Amino acid sequence: MGSPDSTCSALAEGLPVPLSTLSNHWRILREAGLISMSVDGRHRRIRLRADDLGARFPDLLGPILRLAATGSPSGTP
Repeated sequence: MGSPDSTCSALAEGLPVPLSTLSNHWRILREAGLISMSVDGRHRRIRLRADDLGARFPDLLGPILRLAATGSPSGTP
């Protein structure tokens, strides 16, 4: 997730995936404890629970976030 706190619509922008599919994925991630959601007016905000994940799985989240930031599975932009 690019920013620490993003709206569902901002995260969905440009993805060739139906909103119903994304909504289901976000529900699964929330139920698994990977993200938290809050309501902000008409928007839902998603936040990665990085502190909780880092405490539970040390040294796992850093490489995943670095790989996600490159946008490429091979690690090269």
